[in-house]
Amino acid sequence: MKLSRYLIPTLREPPSDADNASAALMQRAGMIRKLASGIYEWLPLGLRALKKVERIVREEMDAIGGQEVWLPVIQPRELWEETGRWKIYGKELLRLKDRKDGEFCFAPTAEEVITDLVRREVRSWRQLPLMLYQFGLKFRDEIRPRFGVMRAREFLMKDAYSFHADDADCQSYYEQVYGAYSKIFERCGLKFKPVEADSGAIGGSYSHEFMVLAETGEETIVACTKCAYGANIERAECPPSKDSDGRVSPLPLEEIHTPGTFSVEDVAKLLKASPKSFLKTQLYLADGRPVMALLRGDHELNEAKLARACKTGLLERANDAMYEKITGCGVGYAGPVKLPMWRSPDGKTLPVGIYADMSLEGAANAVSGANKTDYHLKNINIGRDFQPESFADLRRALPSDPCPRCGGPVRFTKGIEVGHTFKLGTKYSIPLKAHYLDNEQQSKPMVMGCYGIGVSRVVAAAVEQGHDEAGIIWPSSIAPFAACIVAVEHDSARVREAAETLYRELWDAGVETLLDDRAERPGVRFKDMDLIGIPFRFVVSEKTLAQGEVEFKRRASKDLERWKLAEAAGRLRTANR
Repeated sequence: MKLSRYLIPTLREPPSDADNASAALMQRAGMIRKLASGIYEWLPLGLRALKKVERIVREEMDAIGGQEVWLPVIQPRELWEETGRWKIYGKELLRLKDRKDGEFCFAPTAEEVITDLVRREVRSWRQLPLMLYQFGLKFRDEIRPRFGVMRAREFLMKDAYSFHADDADCQSYYEQVYGAYSKIFERCGLKFKPVEADSGAIGGSYSHEFMVLAETGEETIVACTKCAYGANIERAECPPSKDSDGRVSPLPLEEIHTPGTFSVEDVAKLLKASPKSFLKTQLYLADGRPVMALLRGDHELNEAKLARACKTGLLERANDAMYEKITGCGVGYAGPVKLPMWRSPDGKTLPVGIYADMSLEGAANAVSGANKTDYHLKNINIGRDFQPESFADLRRALPSDPCPRCGGPVRFTKGIEVGHTFKLGTKYSIPLKAHYLDNEQQSKPMVMGCYGIGVSRVVAAAVEQGHDEAGIIWPSSIAPFAACIVAVEHDSARVREAAETLYRELWDAGVETLLDDRAERPGVRFKDMDLIGIPFRFVVSEKTLAQGEVEFKRRASKDLERWKLAEAAGRLRTANR
């Protein structure tokens, strides 16, 4: 491709709203343009990189028996109501009506649609296992789109779904996909780490995220320095560490006047006590039922863990009005002792659910709110003064926590989620009645797996991981072009002819090449090639031709080399394998 005929509208400065490296560089390099908040146009250069990633993903999905389909992006409400997700998915789900007032949504994912397809077409155990995948646009109405195409509202995704006769077969195939994902990101030239993850709105019992390691990433990864354990911060397990060894004598409850003092830090100063001796309370609604989370005063709640402990699909933080209605006191003064009963919508009087972090098991003589404005209680003892509904791992991991597998030290790093695998089980097949007949003609629900890759996000993640002050540094496997040629004296017929010959030889050798034939100063063209990030650059000039050579430079290196012009195409073809 000749640059004089190619649409690459580079920018000297990034747009003012570019809030990370990939958003700035992809727009400066003429790869994307912003149409609206979280919605981007992909220009020819960006689309080439996107298609390179798509090709790698397709090859690895086909290699493990995947069959490609193309599913609608507009999905009917009725399917989402069958699984109960029409309300659960929340405001990220873009809902719309047609001219007949039929209700639909723009696909954020495709579990309902693919399961509906399979329940209509698959009848027998002989048709299983089956894996179908697609590349398709998705739309999630992010409350605050940011980071360019990394967290856009509209994005390109590969989503795959597998259907199995039993859990063992699903687990076996899950491991195949896990291996295929590792190959995909290796082939894309990325440094990545698979980590245990929370299933979120997709659901299921078992999942992993594939994280591209980058300091600019918005996800936190907890990784052991001694063993292979890794998890995102939402899933990272916290080994239990009890506050008490059981030898502390319980003291009588004591009500303390704490006017205008409600935070753990402020009450601890007032009482001259350690935050570790506090029962920190947070109130939520779990599918409409009030629940109280209890943590040690110096710990922070992990909402994903609380949702798992409550076995809820919808967890909402109680607002101030609900807090006061549930506890009968001002915000900051709630506690687990003599917590008021609440009246359910059907008129029943029930207790508030209390879930305590494992670190509180056996806690003695603790401090918490008294369910009375301006008052706290001292010397609270679990078992004597109240009993939690359950103890569970509820807190966020800390860098000081040991590895939950081997006890070794952990390291917190940043990453960008580019892939997610889920073992769904029968979460969708049971409500959607996706059944099959086994070899004894008994009807059974299919066991499912779900596997996603954010194709457009992979491109952005590669830029986040590979760039310098001059521009993008692409992995050669997904670079828009493998090589570029800059003809320095563009008015010299000899230089133009040599550049054109090398250009044809490189294409004939299978090296996708961009020829910068513009009538621009060499410095401008060199800067553009560095900004675009083409992995290999050739410079043809009167000086190099005098020696029968061409100047060669790798984008990731500062070193310049001289190659024989006649050998350049073949030599690069070998080096680029």
